[in-house]
Amino acid sequence: MKMQGAVFVVTGGASGIGEATLRMAIEGGAKVSIWDLNAKNGAKLVDELGADKVLFNKVNVTSEKDVDAALAATVEKFGRVDVCVNCAGLGAAMLTVSKKLEAHPIAAFNRILQINLVGTFLCGSRCAAQMAKQEPGPDGERGLVVNIASVAAFDGQNGQAAYSASKGGVVGMTLPMARDMGKLGIRVNTICPGIIDTPLTGSKKPVDDRDPEKTNRMMKPLLTAQVFPNRRFGRPGEIAAVVRFMTETTFMNGETVRCDAGVRMPKL
Repeated sequence: MKMQGAVFVVTGGASGIGEATLRMAIEGGAKVSIWDLNAKNGAKLVDELGADKVLFNKVNVTSEKDVDAALAATVEKFGRVDVCVNCAGLGAAMLTVSKKLEAHPIAAFNRILQINLVGTFLCGSRCAAQMAKQEPGPDGERGLVVNIASVAAFDGQNGQAAYSASKGGVVGMTLPMARDMGKLGIRVNTICPGIIDTPLTGSKKPVDDRDPEKTNRMMKPLLTAQVFPNRRFGRPGEIAAVVRFMTETTFMNGETVRCDAGVRMPKL
């Protein structure tokens, strides 16, 4: 698929990996509909990049009503949806049994699953239904769904039972979704980032040089677990670059790709 003229939906597009994906898409000649709860950042991005190129929709990705309304607004403004990138997600750390010997609250577990897993499927499937109605491109392609999971899907740390379960679910549904929609000309891929400098991990901007010996006791084992680079974490733009590769490489389908500096997450 060509970037030029494509229409992207980016959930969680007002910050972090979502914002980097938005900027990558605009630079490539695409138009973008942001689906996010952060109206302040969303408005700033529309003002900066232009209302002719960017649309903001306030969306709770677990709400069918919100998602359907945002999809209708996107199609009304841009006429179609070509790529859906599901970046919206929430992280949390909570032990299965706490130090007070109390079980993990099931409401907190469900909240993570609803946002990270159910929300990803809801947005991806709704966008795919719109793609299926559109005329195919020269090679028969109608669209692409890219899900952002995490390396925690494979080697989650202590305290990540809910988060890892949610991201493992995203990985697990990648191939079935691709198989479901192959006949429609719609591809599905998933990216599993390692540790990325984003607001979710407490960083407002990438830090390109960290001395492991001068970092805190939680950060040092994470840095040193990376094969290379191991003096910084990932940049949001590096994940966005993988999104672009997946967009432009039609033969990539049903795949889950780690982008993580070779890290295998340690027990903290």
